[in-house]
Amino acid sequence: MNFDLAIDRNRTSCEKWDNRQAVFGNPDALPMWVADMDFAAPPAVIKALHERVEHGVFGYTFPPVSYKESIVDWMQTRHNWSIQPEWIQNCPGVVPALSLLVEAFTSPGDQVMIQTPVYPPFYQVVKEHGRELITNPLIQNEDGSYVMDFDHLEQNLSGGQVKMLILCSPHNPVGRVWTREELSRLAELCIRYDVLVVSDEIHSDLVFEPSKHVPYAALSEEAALNSIICTAPSKTFNIAGLNTANMIIPNEQHRSKFRKALKRYALGSITPLGAAATEAAYREGGEWLDTLLDYIRGNMELVHRYASEHLPEVKLSLPESTYLLWLDFRKLGMDSDELNRFLVHEAKLGLNKGSTFGDEGEGFMRMNVACTRATVQEALSRLHNALEAWRARK
Repeated sequence: MNFDLAIDRNRTSCEKWDNRQAVFGNPDALPMWVADMDFAAPPAVIKALHERVEHGVFGYTFPPVSYKESIVDWMQTRHNWSIQPEWIQNCPGVVPALSLLVEAFTSPGDQVMIQTPVYPPFYQVVKEHGRELITNPLIQNEDGSYVMDFDHLEQNLSGGQVKMLILCSPHNPVGRVWTREELSRLAELCIRYDVLVVSDEIHSDLVFEPSKHVPYAALSEEAALNSIICTAPSKTFNIAGLNTANMIIPNEQHRSKFRKALKRYALGSITPLGAAATEAAYREGGEWLDTLLDYIRGNMELVHRYASEHLPEVKLSLPESTYLLWLDFRKLGMDSDELNRFLVHEAKLGLNKGSTFGDEGEGFMRMNVACTRATVQEALSRLHNALEAWRARK
């Protein structure tokens, strides 16, 4: 796979590229925001889609036995996690699943905890269902890395009002891969205080060595029975547009409750193309993924090295997972809107505003480097020139 090959995504109704004027107010902004990749899906996926399209009939579809078996095999091979096919429930996406889970497993007025700064829909799925949002902000170390604040966590859980914790594992946007020790401590607290853990593990395949993703439900039988694991092939293989996700639910009662929620909204079906792509990805996409991770890591190291040498106003630590960089621009002394205007109109870059991830993201921006190295180099050049002009005005 040639990840240096630039694929023109313009005029394909692509949210990242075709929506630049609407999102940023500048059609010339280089888009490095929404979390999909500019790379083609694995050849095995494209081949499977061609074969399915050639059949010509795209009627109602259910997940075949082989579909679930491919997920079982992938989890065993990539994550050393043994799961049962009956634990798997498909859903159109992880975010719709989070919304359904909040509605099904909590009541209006219940408290739901998230660990901030975090993916913006975590806020929405709690607030829009009339639940009380409780935040447990992560602690940032001097080197820019983040850890969980267990003291604050237990203080909130011990009140007995928190009914669910939505875990981001690996964490978006800070890129942490939680260790077994961290997750075990979290599990001990959530089991003690009877808090259901919904673990969004959509980035679990995008982990860089020597870090190792530990599925939350693989910690222990108690943790498995007190958790729902959200997975999808979408980030891993760049097939988000096929709307296929899989909830892994070891607890039979939890499975039943989630399936009833899906039925209420008629969301339990799967598309024929989504099914074909997912199975092909999990069956034959491992080698492609390994090559992809090497390439993305190279992009990240390029940004880190360049910032260290040429961009003293920009700080970042290399993430352990995802293809997203969490850039610290606080040295510029700009508020969120000022920083966004500077980057969009002077650097001509379209990034995610850190403030949308929570108050802790003020002064930060999220950059997606799942793109060609030439695109990353162009972004760094634009940022360098804009910062030189900013320094000249100081």
